[in-house]
This record gives sequence, structure tokens and C-alpha cells, in this order.
Amino acid sequence: MSEFFERVEEGLRKNYARRLFKPFAKAIVEYGLIKPNDKIAVCMSGGKDSALMAKLFQELKRHNKFPFELVFLVMDPGYSPANRQKIEENARLLNIPVTIFETDIFENVFEIEKSPCYLCARMRRGHLYAKAKELGCNKIALGHHYDDVIETILMGMLYGGQVQTMLPKLKSTNFEGMELIRPMYFVREKDIIAWREEYGLEFLRCACKFTSALAGGEVDGKRQKVKELIRTLKAEDPQIEQNIFKSVENVTLATVIAYKDKDGIRHRFDEE
Repeated sequence: MSEFFERVEEGLRKNYARRLFKPFAKAIVEYGLIKPNDKIAVCMSGGKDSALMAKLFQELKRHNKFPFELVFLVMDPGYSPANRQKIEENARLLNIPVTIFETDIFENVFEIEKSPCYLCARMRRGHLYAKAKELGCNKIALGHHYDDVIETILMGMLYGGQVQTMLPKLKSTNFEGMELIRPMYFVREKDIIAWREEYGLEFLRCACKFTSALAGGEVDGKRQKVKELIRTLKAEDPQIEQNIFKSVENVTLATVIAYKDKDGIRHRFDEE
């Protein structure tokens, strides 16, 4: 009888090739996310998205059309024992050779009342960049998917008063030579959930020690509202999700009141 991880890998090659591996590979090709001789830190948070991303990277490595290296990086920001154990168990179950390093991020944000999740995310990313660079990597890969992208677009408009998106790749301004990539850019969350459910996998939702250890933990309230809004709109018009995604590809600067250039300088439509 084959090992559990072998059945998962076979499923990615057969049952989920169209829904998971194909959009994963499409994003890599379309946005040029991987180049020859890259060394990529595949950042794993303990959730379903990054775990799947790790398995898809392993599958991609099997094809290996050009040389690149992978490091499966897990940062422990102060997990509870249950969270840490769950991450390690899933890594063994899925045959992912993780490299774990520790930080004290949760302790640093414990007393923060305003936007602790935002600060935590910023700090986590900084530590991931630093550790990845220390290990000789030139890229970090995060598991944000298609639904994260369209939700972020709407959240920026509704709650932030701005039009922006989550880019598929981004050069670091603080860590020279480092780049962030999002190879799950075209993968749908419903397909990730279907994959998780088929194999009976249990992942962390929020790994923060102030929420529960497993998938019943708290989620961002604003994001949940946006998820529900998109779901409602989609019931009326199936093109809604695609239209949101495409909206940031079809911006006509001549028709907006103002915009900021790459240096943060603001320009108005009526400036001379």
C-alpha cells in the first residue's frame, strides 16, 4: 500500500492537475516567477494554502525543465505547543522537509491594540526575508490565491479608499536582491478546499496564540464580509469575480481623478 503523501502527489498529477497544478504553472510562466538557478524559500504558515503550494512546488521540481532549488521554510512566531505540533505532523504526513526557525513576534505584538494583525504580518514577512537570505535564497514564495487577490482589491476600495492589488511578484525594498512571488495567483480557494477535504487534511487557520489552534480560529471580519459580498454578487452575475480581477489590469489613467506614481508622487487629472 502506498504512503499517504504518494497518494496526495498522484492526485495532484491526475485528479487535480487541471484545477490546481495547471493554474499554478500558468502563473509561473505568465509572470516569470521562476528563473534558472533561483533558490526559493517556500514559506509555510501552517495553513492549507501554503501546504498545497509546497506540494505543487515539489511536483514542479519533478519536471525540472531548468535548475532551481527549494527550501521549505516555517517560521515559529511563538506558536502554542498544539500549533507547532500540528505543523510538524502535517509536514511529516505530506513528506515536506521543512526548515523551522523561531522568533518572538507574538510576544512583541501582544500589547498592540491597533492593527496587531497588520503589524504581525509585516514583522513575519521581514523575518522570512532575512532567514531566506541567510539560507542563500533569492526569492520567497507566499501562498496567496486568486480569491485573496480579488478580496484585497475590494477591501482596498471599500475600507482603504484606494485602488490597488496584490502583485504576483514584488522586489523587496529592504532586502537587496530578494523578490516575493505568489505562484498560487490563479488557483481558486474552492479547489484548495476540495483538495483538503478529499484527503481529510486538517490545517491551522490563524496560527496566532490568541485564537484556537485549528480551523475554527477567528478570521478577519472585514475580509469575511467582502467574501460574502462577492458571493452574493456572483449569484447574480457569474462574471463578477473575473471582472474584479481584471479591473486592475484595465486602469485608464486619463479617466481617474488622481493617482500615485511608483515614487509615491501624486498626480491629478487637471495638472498642467
